[in-house]
Parts: sequence; structure tokens; C-alpha cells
Amino acid sequence: MSNLSINRIIDTAFKYAGIFCTFLGLALLALFIGDILIDGFHRIDWDFLTNLPSRRAEKAGILTAWTGTAWILGLTSIIAIPLGVAAGIYLQEYGKKNRLASFVEVNIANLAGVPSILYGLLGLEIFGRVLHLGGSLLAGAFTLSLLILPIIIVATREALKAVPNSLREASYGMGATKWQTIWLQILPAASGGVLTGIILALSRAVGETAPLIVIGALAYVPFVATSPMDEFTVMPMQIFNWVSRPQHEFLVNGAAAIIILLVITFAMNGIAIYLRNKWQKKVNW
Repeated sequence: MSNLSINRIIDTAFKYAGIFCTFLGLALLALFIGDILIDGFHRIDWDFLTNLPSRRAEKAGILTAWTGTAWILGLTSIIAIPLGVAAGIYLQEYGKKNRLASFVEVNIANLAGVPSILYGLLGLEIFGRVLHLGGSLLAGAFTLSLLILPIIIVATREALKAVPNSLREASYGMGATKWQTIWLQILPAASGGVLTGIILALSRAVGETAPLIVIGALAYVPFVATSPMDEFTVMPMQIFNWVSRPQHEFLVNGAAAIIILLVITFAMNGIAIYLRNKWQKKVNW
């Protein structure tokens, strides 16, 4: 048997092994999601969404959890998006290409892979203790902003890098300044990629639990947060609190909360995919 035939056999075997692994992963995912739907779908109703937590499973709701998640996402967006996009613009359009810039770029990319628990420890020391924010919503938002900033910066840079240089040259040729070119031409052209990175970063933030546990977020909050300095809980922590109890009714509540969190996450990722495809079609055109 020739080397060419052996290589073809190996290539075919690797192809089918990859297909098998892919379908195995999808089958397991479908099994897990199906089991969660069977357990928790019937529990989802208006009372479940609007009731406060309770020691009685049939009366317990996720009002404090989803409002806390909404607070965290809103505050994190306000903090992280302007900083991340501005940093990406500076590094790509204004920063000089030298060794220091390369060092910064490599470290920003590496920060995107740092375990989230380390960001929680950093947030606890800086925001919780040094700035005396304690276990407030604001401390949680600052901590999650640190977590997703590298993702937004990298996504912004890649989106700006994909804009053709001819667009910049045409703008300069019409007498526009550098900032006018960036604001009026480059950013609109790269908006799909930037928004995709932002939404994917927020999708990661919405499911994070470890950093919030470290800074002191509570598993049980009997009131709805009304200001950034209030204590809070979020959906993942409420789910953890329920599924760690032995009573079956609380496990059902946890499954229902997981379904709602999955819907939020899938919706955000779906929006990101739509924006990416729309942006790619516009660029190809």
C-alpha cells in the first residue's frame, strides 16, 4: 500500500472521528437540555418570575435573581463597553507598532483566558476593600467589567482591522481628519464585528458566578435591589442555591431558572450571530 493510500485512509478516519465526536457532544447536550425542560418547564409562570425567594419551594420565585442579573448587565455594559471600544480604537488606529505595543497586545489576549476566580480576588481587594464598595452591585459590575474588557478590546481591534484601508484613504483624500475618519467611516463599517464581540462578552458575564461569590454576592436576598450600592444575587447563584438542596421541589425550581438563563444566553448569542452575518454580507458587498 502506497503512502498516498495510507494518508487517504488516515484522513477519512479522522473525518469520521470528528463527525462522531461532534454528534456525540450534540446528543449529550440535547439530552441534558431535554432533561432540564422536562423537569422545569411546567414550573415557569408569572408567579415564578415575580415572586421573591422563599423557604417554601412552591412559593419561591426569581424576582431578585433576574433583576440582579439585569442590574449587573446594565452596569457592566456602562463601564466596560466605552472603555473596551476606546482601548481597541486606540491600539489599532493610534498606537505605534513597536515592541511595547506588541507586549501589550499579547498580554491583553492572554488576559481573556485568565480564570474568572482570579478576577474575583482582584475585585475583592480593589473594589471591595480598598474602595469600600463591599458586596454591592457596583463592585460586582466593576469586577465583571475587568473580566470582559479583554474580549471587547480584542473584538474591537479585529473588527477595525478588517475594514479595508481604501476606506481610510478615501476619507483622508476628501480632507477628513483622523478622528472624523474613525467616527464617521471606520466605526460604522466595523459596527457589526464590534457589537458581536460586545454581546458575546456580556453573554459570558451573565453566566459567571465565581467572581461574584468571591466579592460577597449573596445566595439569598429577600428584597429587590434599587440602587448600585445594594446587595444582590444573580441567576447562577440562585440556581446553585436551589440545586444544592436535597428537596425535589427546589431542584425543579433550579431547572426552571436554568431554562430562563439559557433563553437569555441563547438570545444574546443569536443576536451576535445575526449581527456578524449581516456585517459580513455588507463587507463582502
